[in-house]
Amino acid sequence: MNAFSFDERSLFRNGKRWFPVMGEIHYSRYPHEYWRESLNKMKAGGVDIVSAYTIWIHHEEIEGQYDFTGDRNLKGFLQACRDCDVKLLLRIGPWSHAEARNGGFPDWLLKKDFPLRENDERYFEIVRKWYERLYQESKDFLCKPEKDDNIIIGVQIENEYGHCGGLSDESGDEHMKRLQLIAKEVGFNVPLYTATGWGGARTGGMLPVMGGYCDAPWDQRVTKIEPSGNFVFTYERNDHNIGSDHGLGYGITFDASKFPYLTAELGGGLQVTAHRRTIARSEDVGAMTLSKMGSGCNLLGYYMYHGGTNPDGKLTTLQESKATGYLNDLPEKNYDFRAPIREYGQMSDTLREIKLYASFVHDFGEEFCALAADIPSDNPIQPDNTKDLRYSFRTDGKKGYLFVNNYVRLYDMTEHKACKIKAPDGSEFPAFDVANKDYFFLPFNMEFGGVKVRTAMVSPLCKLADGLTVFYVRKNQKAGKNFFQFENAADSSKAKYLVLSREDALNSWKLADGSLLITEGGVFTDEKGKVHVVSEGKVKVYAYPELKKIPEGFKKTGIVNKNLAEDLPAVEFACYEREAEKFSANIIVKEKESSSDKTLYSIDALAAVNQLKKNGSGDCFVKLNYLGDKARLYGLVDGKKMLLDDHFFMDAKLSWDIGLKRYAKRNIDFANLELEIYPMQDLKKVYLEESPDLSGGDCKLLSYSLSWEEDSVLIC
Repeated sequence: MNAFSFDERSLFRNGKRWFPVMGEIHYSRYPHEYWRESLNKMKAGGVDIVSAYTIWIHHEEIEGQYDFTGDRNLKGFLQACRDCDVKLLLRIGPWSHAEARNGGFPDWLLKKDFPLRENDERYFEIVRKWYERLYQESKDFLCKPEKDDNIIIGVQIENEYGHCGGLSDESGDEHMKRLQLIAKEVGFNVPLYTATGWGGARTGGMLPVMGGYCDAPWDQRVTKIEPSGNFVFTYERNDHNIGSDHGLGYGITFDASKFPYLTAELGGGLQVTAHRRTIARSEDVGAMTLSKMGSGCNLLGYYMYHGGTNPDGKLTTLQESKATGYLNDLPEKNYDFRAPIREYGQMSDTLREIKLYASFVHDFGEEFCALAADIPSDNPIQPDNTKDLRYSFRTDGKKGYLFVNNYVRLYDMTEHKACKIKAPDGSEFPAFDVANKDYFFLPFNMEFGGVKVRTAMVSPLCKLADGLTVFYVRKNQKAGKNFFQFENAADSSKAKYLVLSREDALNSWKLADGSLLITEGGVFTDEKGKVHVVSEGKVKVYAYPELKKIPEGFKKTGIVNKNLAEDLPAVEFACYEREAEKFSANIIVKEKESSSDKTLYSIDALAAVNQLKKNGSGDCFVKLNYLGDKARLYGLVDGKKMLLDDHFFMDAKLSWDIGLKRYAKRNIDFANLELEIYPMQDLKKVYLEESPDLSGGDCKLLSYSLSWEEDSVLIC
């Protein structure tokens, strides 16, 4: 039996149904010194499979001159994945898109005298050379089809082929089959081969993976667009927004009944384009995730899960741009994506939001995978229907989960009072209200901890080592009784359940030993088994059960009952606190000159960098709020002025946060950084979610500050 396989319903791992979470990180867009830290943070967020593009232009910008060093060190990244014990889906192209220059194709390739992405033997020959070079870097990390003993469990061939370029008829399938054959011939013999399947893309018979984004920053309109189809419950797997914006039901080229519903590009955030400054928020991603699960999805794959920064090119800049024939202009360096883990490694609210679902599928996913989507006939499937209640079931006809989504990005939804919903087996949930912006899922006829629950008004989160099952309430749902309707009333005394507030659930972190921490900080376990908490300011951690040893620098300050189920036994958490460090370092910002073209500021961050070096851990963020079209940060690196990072304006209330840790080891003149802010362009030519107040000018720094992120070891 193959270690990794699939049927029409789900993936399998070692013969058992498997619902994994996948997250995209581009190693060549992130400092290699911090790969392991970031991979461990991804694991803490619930990622089981890391996906990563090998962006061709990042490795062979000059023909025949390969660069697999530093941040481009693929073999080093694969070793980091092995050290951190995560599986990998390697996306080997040759064309990637990835908002990279030429979709990842090197400039020299575009100058060849044969067509690219077509069935031309000269093209296949040069792709073979690329695949062979990738295989040399990755051959020691490939899982064998019959064994689960290495990290690369699959490869993705091409990207959006026949949808965004390439051949769109049956010859496109032949192209994909040929690329897969070449990959196998050079040595990529792995359990799984995937291909993107949306918008008419050709898959060549490979396992199709789907996508969905909460908005469309590539859309050429500069207005608020219609409600997204990714917030409806539907059997339709296609996203009407990706790429060239096809309608629902358009152009699926494979038989969906033969393949599980898997995703590789659920938007963990959104890129920002020059003409559309969309802001992906945690609720956008959370409600979309819930909608996909309620529609039958059995793999949550996020693009991006980890933001990054474009590397410096040897010949050109490496971002997507209109100058290179693409539809959009993107920042030259910044690829933050508002991802769950941001450009500088910050663990965001989005990570906490989608961790709710990752925690659930880790502990309940094997059974959940087998449950089919059952979407009632009165569920609205048109995205612009904001009045009728959206709901669905995952069920085998007798048990399962009710999914409700009353959230659509940027649109208000009708509130629903005293909803009475019957499950497919006839079980009726107690009446409940559904508020605007609410989304949740509830179990029926499911067994938790050996006790059968007929219906529950709270959502399951995870199972702890001592047999405690953890649930959480919906938004605005308070502590109370009768959260559970048991099959037998006497079973209430047997139920070992903890019901958390939604805020505590968002801030909860299950550890490898089956214990639970609750803290506003971010928690991750490093490859040596040490548990870290990263936070700004005072640190407060609740632990269940209490820690065996009080962490260095912390005090145990009390015991707190966290169970909101008032008719169930108390569940006591020990509280540990640590005072924040006091940092005297600051930054000095001065306006140097202003013109109609830009405003220039000098930034002296030397004291902050010296303090950061002295700390030895954590990070320091320069937080800039400005008005303008875009901002660019320069530094003297080895005496040469270089662009460190850039940023497109989205909202004056959202700061541009620049982490200093990654720069501290470089030979940069931190006393003489330069910030350029450019005037706001014509607002009729750019979409902003909220129009800024320009009465005081359209090109200025509004405020600046430092924030310190401390890294504390909780458990050694």
